[in-house]
Amino acid sequence: MSRPSDLRSLARAAGPQDEARLQAPSGEICWRSAIDATILGGRREELAGKSVLIGVSSQYAAALAMLELDGVAARMVITPPDFSAERLASAISQADVDVIVCDEATKDFGAETSRIFVSEPSSDPEPRCQQIATEWVLPTSGTTGAPKLVAHRLDGLLGAVRPRAVGEPAPIWGTFYDIRRYGGMQIFLRAATSGATLLLTDAEEPLANHVARMAEAGITHLSGTPSHWRRLLMSPVAAWIAPAYVRLSGEIADRAILDSLAAFYPQAKIVHAYASTEAGVGFEVTDGREGFPAAYLGGLGGVEMRIVDGSLCIKSPRTADRYVGRDDLRLADEEGFVDTDDLVERIGDRLFFKGRRAGTINVGGLKVHPEEVEQVINLHEAVRMSLVKARRNPITGDLIVAQVMLKEDEASPERKRAVRDEILQACRARLERHKAPVSIDFVPSLAMSAGGKLLRGRA
Repeated sequence: MSRPSDLRSLARAAGPQDEARLQAPSGEICWRSAIDATILGGRREELAGKSVLIGVSSQYAAALAMLELDGVAARMVITPPDFSAERLASAISQADVDVIVCDEATKDFGAETSRIFVSEPSSDPEPRCQQIATEWVLPTSGTTGAPKLVAHRLDGLLGAVRPRAVGEPAPIWGTFYDIRRYGGMQIFLRAATSGATLLLTDAEEPLANHVARMAEAGITHLSGTPSHWRRLLMSPVAAWIAPAYVRLSGEIADRAILDSLAAFYPQAKIVHAYASTEAGVGFEVTDGREGFPAAYLGGLGGVEMRIVDGSLCIKSPRTADRYVGRDDLRLADEEGFVDTDDLVERIGDRLFFKGRRAGTINVGGLKVHPEEVEQVINLHEAVRMSLVKARRNPITGDLIVAQVMLKEDEASPERKRAVRDEILQACRARLERHKAPVSIDFVPSLAMSAGGKLLRGRA
C-alpha cells in the first residue's frame, strides 16, 4: 500500500488518540477534529492550484491552515509573524502569490493581493478537490533585506521523522520554536504524523504561562534552541516540568548547555540536531557531547557530508529543491551538495562547530569565530550565557568584546571582578591571543531573535 502523500492523510493514518490535541493560547482542538475541520469558511476550493501565503498571526491558525491546504494549494508560502511589510511584499512577488490567508483586516502585507480570512474551525462537509503535490516554501533564517525563499516537498520535510511504532505511546510535544520556521516546522510535522499532542506558544505569552501549560499537559518531549534552553534554566519555572526527551537545534550546542541540561533533567535523553532551511535535517547527536563523530562523514541514513574549505556541505533527500523566484541563486552544487556556511574543525575522531562563515570577525587580519569564544566563556561555572561581538578599532580593524550574563542575579562587585579575571584567564589559556576579549561587560539579559537565536551584531 502506498503511503498517503498529503499532511491531512498522514495525520489520519497516524491514528491519533481522542486525547491527542493541538493546543495554543489562541485555541485548542483534538487532532481527530482538526483533520476534518475547515477554517476557510467554505472557500478552500478557491485556493486549489494557487500560490497561497499563510499570513495569520497565531501558530494555532497557521497549523490548521497548513493541515487544510496541503494537497490543495500548488504552493504554501509560510512566513513568520515578525516579517515586515517590505519583506512580505518581496515574498509575495518572488513566490507569485495569488491569495493571502490571514486573520487581520488591517495587517499591511505590502502588496494589493486578494485575501481570505480564517474563521474558527468547524466541521467540513465539502468534498476535497483532486489532490496535488503542494510546494512548501519557507524563508531562510537570519536573512536581512529581501528574504530568500526555499522550496521543499513534504516528503523531504518528513525525511527525518521516524513513524511511531505500534504500541509505542504517543509523546506530548512542546516547542519554544514558532512552527513557521524550519526548526518548529519539524516538531509540528512530527506531532501531526504521529498522533501526538503538541503545545504551541505565541510571542506575547509569558514563559511562566507556557511552562505551566506544559506542566499541566505532562510534557514528555521539548525542543528549542540553546538560547531558548538557557532562558528556561534561568527561571524557577524550569523545575515545573520533567521532560523525558530534550532536543536542541538552531545554534551550536556547547558543552556548557549540554552539561547544564543533563544536570537539571537527569532523566531526559538529550539530543542536539543539525539542520538548516536549505539542507534539511542533517543528523542527530545523542551521546551528550558537543560536535559530532567524524564517522558521520561516511554517510548517515541517506545523508552524505563532506568538508570543503572548512565548511560543512550536505547532500540529502531532505534537501530543499531550489530558491523560489531567484534564478540567479543556486541552492546546491553540480553534485547536489549544499554549502551550509557552518565552519567545523576536526579534533581526533570528532568534528566541532566553530561558527558561521558570515559571522567571522577580522582582528588584524586574523579570523575569530565569536561562537568559539562564547563556548570558552560559557564553561565558567558562574556564567549562564554570553555574546561575543566586534568593536571597531582604527589599528586592528576589530577587537573582541563580550557581554556576559551571570547565574547570580545580584553578584557583588568583588565577585564580578573575580569572575571577569577568571574568564579572561581561561580565554587566554584556551584560545589564541587575538581571540581573547579585551573587555567583558556583565548584563542582565541578552537579546534574542524571534527565532530563538542570540541577536548578533557589532558592539
